[in-house]
Amino acid sequence: MADEALKVLREEGPTRGRYVIALAPGAEAELTYRKDGSGPMVIDHTGVPPAFEGRGIALQLVKAAVADAETQGFKITPVCPYVVAQFRRHPDWSHLLA
Repeated sequence: MADEALKVLREEGPTRGRYVIALAPGAEAELTYRKDGSGPMVIDHTGVPPAFEGRGIALQLVKAAVADAETQGFKITPVCPYVVAQFRRHPDWSHLLA
């Protein structure tokens, strides 16, 4: 699955939201977060169905959140172990950490 084929959508409510990629009928990958006002985005979960693992899909979700943080001026607090690991692998994102 090529990166350009992945369409990441952001769904946001008053205090919670998610980034989601529709993969197949009934299958989606998601990154969930909570955010209160001007506070940081607390990313608490990423999930990719087992049949789609290992294709970089979760990373595309994280990159979408990072891009939004850059353009919208908020910080990120990663709680999800996958996202914590990605921030370690991408020191150029460190300025976005809350």
